[in-house]
Parts: sequence; C-alpha cells; structure tokens
Amino acid sequence: MASRPLNDDEVLSEMNKMVAFIKQEALEKAREIKVKADEEFAIEKVRRAAYLLCCRELSAYVAAAILQARLVKQEQQAIDAQYEKKRKGAETAQKIAQSTLTNKSRLKLLQRREEHLQDLFQTSRIAILDLAANEGQYVQFLEGVLVQGFLRLLEPDVTVYARAKDEDAVEKAVEAAKRSYNEISGRDVEVAVDATLSDELAGGVKLISGTRRITLDNTLDERLRLLEDRMLPEIRHDLFGPNPNRKFFT
Repeated sequence: MASRPLNDDEVLSEMNKMVAFIKQEALEKAREIKVKADEEFAIEKVRRAAYLLCCRELSAYVAAAILQARLVKQEQQAIDAQYEKKRKGAETAQKIAQSTLTNKSRLKLLQRREEHLQDLFQTSRIAILDLAANEGQYVQFLEGVLVQGFLRLLEPDVTVYARAKDEDAVEKAVEAAKRSYNEISGRDVEVAVDATLSDELAGGVKLISGTRRITLDNTLDERLRLLEDRMLPEIRHDLFGPNPNRKFFT
C-alpha cells in the first residue's frame, strides 16, 4: 500500500507526540539529575558533618593535649623549684654545720692555747714568788728597780711603798740604790719607806715623787702584768708559730 503525505492535523498530532516525548524525556532526565544531585548533596553533607566532627574532636584532643602539656610543664617547674629550694637549703645547712664545726674547733683551739698561756703565766707567778722568797736575789732585784725608778723620777724626795714583811729588805736595797743613783746621775735623793702595801702582792715596790704627782708601780705583779701584755705577741709566736690571719707586724 502506497504511503501518502500527512495532512496538517496529522503533522500537528505527530509533532505534539514528539514534543510530549521530548518533554517526558527531559522531565525524567531532570528527575534523574535531581535525584543524583540530592544524593551527592546528602553525601557531601554527611562528609562535611563528619569532617567538622573530626575537626572538633581533633581540636578538643589538641586542646586537651596542650592543656596536659601545660600542666605537666607547670608541675615540672614546681618540682624543679622545690628541688632547687631543697638543694639550696641543704647547701646552706651544710655550710652552717661546717662553719659551726670550724668555729667550735677554732674556739677549742683558742681555749687550749689560752689555757697553755695561763699555765705559762702561772709558772711565771710561781717564779716571782720564789724570787721574793730568796733574800739575796730579792734585794738585788729591789735595788735595780729602785735605781730605775729614781732615774725616771729625778726627784729629790721619793716615798717607797713596800710590803710589811719586805721592810728590812727594802731598807737595804734603798741604801745601795741611793749610792748607785748618785754615781749615775750625780744627784742625791731622800727616800722614805712606807711598808703599807698589801701582803697579797708577790713583792716589789711603788715609788711616788715628793710632789705626789708621779707614781711608778714596780711591784712584781705589775711588772709581770706588763710583761704578759707587751710580750704576748712574741710569746704566741714562739709557742704557736706565725698567725696566718695576721697581715701587719710591728
């Protein structure tokens, strides 16, 4: 059967069918695109949510780690400070203990040295008592200190004070001393003996000028005291050696 040309209505009908088909195809394609877009959006939304969650968890973890590190550092600094404080305290205590021990040893040494000096001085006191007990040596000693006193005073009148038990020995020494003084100075001296010195003294005499303005203490006790005072550095040096802490010597 031979085909024939389509009339206008048939052409219009066919065109409508084609438009409807294309429209349907377009709608289905748009639906597929929308569905796929929705799926991709949902997936991306979930991925982003997971990413944000991970970021939050990571931030929290990092913050916790930073806080923990800070706390650890603070604790470490506190421990270091406490250790340093204890170390310095221990060093200070050790220095104090060492200084205390050194001071105790030094004081003990000084005490022993002082005891040794006192023993030496006590021996000297016993020696001067022995001198005063030996009449011959004692009169000779008195003569010497009297001449020394007369020469220092250079006075025409002198009062000599002595112990009561030394009065006779002093009288003998005075006569000899007056002669020696005259030979040395060419002067004469009038001497009065006053036996009122305390018997607790070891011996010796005191001289007072006639004007009563000058007094010379030549008792054995005073001479020993002066000797101990003036000779103490030499005595210490001879007994204990040079002092390492002493910088100046006269």
